[in-house]
Amino acid sequence: MNNRARQIYKPEFCFGLGGVSLGNEFNKHTDKDAEATLEAAWAVGVRHFDVAPWYGFGLAERRFGHFLHNQKREDYLLSSKVGKLFKASKNNKHAEIYPPSDSPNDIVFDYTADGVRRSIEDSLQRLGVDSLDVAFVHDISPDFAFFPNGWEEQYDIARKGAFPALSKMRDEGIIRAWGIGVNTPLPILKVMEDADPDVCLCARQYSLIDHASAVNELFPVVRKKNVSLVIGSALNAGFISGSPRYNYGKDNFTIPRAAIEKREKLSAIAGRYGVDLRTAALQFSSAADVAVALVVGARSAEQIQEDFNSLGTKIPSDFWAELKQQGLIEPNASIPANPEP
Repeated sequence: MNNRARQIYKPEFCFGLGGVSLGNEFNKHTDKDAEATLEAAWAVGVRHFDVAPWYGFGLAERRFGHFLHNQKREDYLLSSKVGKLFKASKNNKHAEIYPPSDSPNDIVFDYTADGVRRSIEDSLQRLGVDSLDVAFVHDISPDFAFFPNGWEEQYDIARKGAFPALSKMRDEGIIRAWGIGVNTPLPILKVMEDADPDVCLCARQYSLIDHASAVNELFPVVRKKNVSLVIGSALNAGFISGSPRYNYGKDNFTIPRAAIEKREKLSAIAGRYGVDLRTAALQFSSAADVAVALVVGARSAEQIQEDFNSLGTKIPSDFWAELKQQGLIEPNASIPANPEP
């Protein structure tokens, strides 16, 4: 059976720039800063871009679109998310959910068949392009805190509406592939039983800090179902590279003690081998056998250049061997191979 995602995510699309940071998730950035980051990404060879209506309540899509609509559409891979629509309102409550976005909109959750078609149409208008390659059903996951009645209700709506609608849109050629984009493994396991996704965005679940569940529970089913993954948040929202936050959400500055202790152990071993821990983390997450791409967030030209170059940096094989010996990497986790000279 053909793996649709591996046909779409060609080697030039295996590294992507995501839109979280440029949607002002963590801090405010100017349009000029965003344009410079996108220009730098394109200059070093990034040709895969992943956005979402949620990122800045439309801000990331507008910023990415401002840059991408001047490029040839066939030269890059573009994915976005569905399930969240916006309604402009003078009395909007964006500040309660996404304060740095400065959005005039209120959010409407809609995982119905009509809702996802509307979502794709709205995204194309914000982006200023004529097509998406991949659509991910966004955030139908236990960690998403803003659903009025819990994630299971929205998942059930998506199972009956969004999932079959996206399969139909794929078969009609409107999109090339679809899946879900979430931060926990349970919804990915469920959608592989309930529908026929091609590729899922697996965020924050496969990192040097936290990967046991992905390796031992999620990946075996992904292989069996002939689905692929795009790996996101390899740095756990910057935590591995020194950020004072861990993953996403309002409590992301409350960092689990176990995560801090593991980062300290990883840093100590990396120091002995002269390895940059951020570089090791990116290479580790990109090496999963079920992964067709790694998507990173970047807030500046310098950051995306460093991340891109990290994948071409040689790391001693003894470093990875020691991490396994010390129990810091799962025994059956894939180990990165050094890049070709």
